[in-house]
Amino acid sequence: MSSPISNVRPPPDPLIVDIADYALAGRVDGAEALDTARWCLLDTLACGIMALAYPACTRLLGPVVSGTSVANGCRVPGTGHELDPVQGAFNIGAIVRWLDFNDTWLAAEWGHPSDNLGGILAVADWLSRHQAAGSTPTAFQAPIVRGGPPLTVRDVLLAMIKAHEIQGVLALENSFNRVGLDHVLLVRVASTAVVSALIGGGRDEVIAAVSHAWLDGSALRTYRHAPNTGSRKSWAAGDATSRAVRLALIAHTGEMGYPSAVTAKTWGFQDASFRGQALRLGRPLGSYVMENVLFKISFPAEFHAQTAIECALRLHPGVGDRLDRVSRVEISTHESAIRIIDKSGPLHNPADRDHCLQYMTAIGLIFGNLTAAHYEDAAAADPRIDALRAKMTVVEDPAYSRDYLDPGKRSIANAVQVFFTDGTRTEKVAVEYPIGHRRRRAEGIPLLRGKAAAALTGHFGSKRAGAIADLFADRERLEAMPVHEFMGLFAG
Repeated sequence: MSSPISNVRPPPDPLIVDIADYALAGRVDGAEALDTARWCLLDTLACGIMALAYPACTRLLGPVVSGTSVANGCRVPGTGHELDPVQGAFNIGAIVRWLDFNDTWLAAEWGHPSDNLGGILAVADWLSRHQAAGSTPTAFQAPIVRGGPPLTVRDVLLAMIKAHEIQGVLALENSFNRVGLDHVLLVRVASTAVVSALIGGGRDEVIAAVSHAWLDGSALRTYRHAPNTGSRKSWAAGDATSRAVRLALIAHTGEMGYPSAVTAKTWGFQDASFRGQALRLGRPLGSYVMENVLFKISFPAEFHAQTAIECALRLHPGVGDRLDRVSRVEISTHESAIRIIDKSGPLHNPADRDHCLQYMTAIGLIFGNLTAAHYEDAAAADPRIDALRAKMTVVEDPAYSRDYLDPGKRSIANAVQVFFTDGTRTEKVAVEYPIGHRRRRAEGIPLLRGKAAAALTGHFGSKRAGAIADLFADRERLEAMPVHEFMGLFAG
């Protein structure tokens, strides 16, 4: 005869408590983390502005019901939309991720920590506009009484550091992809914790909100992999950070939490969704992730391919006019790249193409460049691309796989070599660390600023783009600026 199930409510799971306590009181104001967060903010907004050139993205933007707006709502950069913070978070999150060009974190799990900016920026702008107007925002009939002056950009940067850390440290030793789950789960958990603290939630409220984030489980990775790869991967993070804002606001009403959402036998996340594995924080929560985050500076491409594209561009001058004489292209890579983006056969849409190692390498070899336009149908119709893909082999270099997971290296190495029908070959070009890696920060930040300047000038014109560039160059002035004034620079 089985024992009756105990109905004694347990204390909150330690993992949930650690996340909540860090979101509320963790110290993250180190100079390197704040400086990196500044450039991360600029880069992330620039990625969002670039996405506005794509109708497949912009058709998803705005309120759920056309023609509705919210007084003192959050603004969506580059547009005229003013929305409630839940829908605003979806909009900002969608434009940020659309082109696969914002920052990246690679470990046992992968992801893009700046995806959390959707929730952070939407809530910060919404709160700040109300604070500046002397009004009290209300969500689910509950007033959000935060007190004090409007939030500043420094508050946004600190929230970004914390969201990066929660997402990235959870990713260090917990591989959700190996059980078929998508990394946007971590966006929802991180955004929920940070947004709950941002709106003034107490410890119990933040713990409750984070428990709800785990109860949601996770999206499947189906939309990221052949034969189902599709554009949902471009708005999935927006959906996750938007859901986080909703959960934070619900918890703020006093809605109960679920203390063993992670560890409950049979029904908790670990047993129900993670095949019985225990979730772990890979290191104490601090500012490690923001300091080590990877920027996508040169190419809008899945990050595991960034160094392969660098290799291809170096080889282009000696290959581009000899394509008809190529007999074989060998790509040496790491295990994660093989698992995610080693892809043969037909590629059906831009989302399929920007997650194909061979396609991106072929573009680099043929054109000596790679832009978002190269994923569109018109560019993909060039018969040279598939002809070159058909001649490619992808092999794992065990040293690359080891260094990818080595916390002292975190390399993302690829090598490319081209063989010709006359028996000659190019050199084997290898790149271990992409331009956006911490080891190449001094080289990368000027290029990141150039990437942002081009995006902002193209959308806003040189005068406003120059004013934004000047603001980001003055860290003290940037950090002190109220969020609603900052967002005004990006409106319309």
